[in-house]
Amino acid sequence: MIVWLNGTFGAGKTSAAHELLDLLPGSTLYDPELLGTGLRLMLPAKRLEEVDDYQDLPSWRRMVVDTAAALLTEVPGPLVTPMTLLRQDYRDEIFGSLAARRIPVRHVLLHAEETILRQRIALRAEQPGDPEAHASVRRWSLEHLGPYADALAWLQGDAHVVDTTLLTPRQTAERVAEAIRTGAGACDIVQTPEPTAETLAAGVLLFDDQDRVLLVDPTYKAGWEFPGGIVERGEAPARAGVREVAEELGIELPHAPRLLVLDWEAPHPPGFGGLRLLYDGGTLTDDRISKLLLPGSELRDWRFVTETEAAQLLPPVRWNRLRWALRARERGCPLHLEAGVPL
Repeated sequence: MIVWLNGTFGAGKTSAAHELLDLLPGSTLYDPELLGTGLRLMLPAKRLEEVDDYQDLPSWRRMVVDTAAALLTEVPGPLVTPMTLLRQDYRDEIFGSLAARRIPVRHVLLHAEETILRQRIALRAEQPGDPEAHASVRRWSLEHLGPYADALAWLQGDAHVVDTTLLTPRQTAERVAEAIRTGAGACDIVQTPEPTAETLAAGVLLFDDQDRVLLVDPTYKAGWEFPGGIVERGEAPARAGVREVAEELGIELPHAPRLLVLDWEAPHPPGFGGLRLLYDGGTLTDDRISKLLLPGSELRDWRFVTETEAAQLLPPVRWNRLRWALRARERGCPLHLEAGVPL
């Protein structure tokens, strides 16, 4: 298990984490910031200049998961992880990958009001040492208060919140330990195994009466997606699409959907690629839309979007596939793509 202590600078994550080690038997401190430090030393300067933060590196997010899994083969756990994580798509990627490894996460947010955070940051910056270094740390910490305020809406809905305003680090750790014992902060994420080879996946496009397409927001991976999923062994792809729509949204399609696009996705390590099929599931009436259901462990939200709006939500590979699927729907003829390019 991982106890992920989230919160911005000044919330008391590191000091509470050290106290928490005394309260959770077998626990070990796991600091993913060390992985970021290692990447800064190993990656070329040109690559580092392309990102604002080491969390923006896909390699860092992958290493957080792989290192946690490796550590748990050496120690009994839990791993206590004091790490600021403000982007929900990064949360989905990391926590979803941990769930795929059967590693449960307890997400705890250590929170204090901005005035308190600013006071703590100021005191931290005034510690003895290199004045220039302290000023840099203070600026960095203050710059994160805005993004933290923006992220509070999803953080408070996802994590168990502990207000540290009037608490010592020991008291904070005691509150966290008690919360963990009662099951608070558990992230209920579908345990989708990571693929070990090429996969066959079937997605279904569903439309409203304005011809907008339905997208869903998975809890276990970054970015929006089409309803659908991996075709199981021995299963017909169109039938898999129908099954996934029923499981994810509670919608029973009356007939097999029509194929729009068959796309071969090239392998890009650590991904294996494979065949991706998109089907036309037809138009949903307002009555059927009102009955849409979401499995909380798998999907967070859904929305109908225009083609232009979809470009802002979907990762580039999925957006390109949608774009060609819509053209195929207009023409009434399916398209065969390889790596997103029509043949």
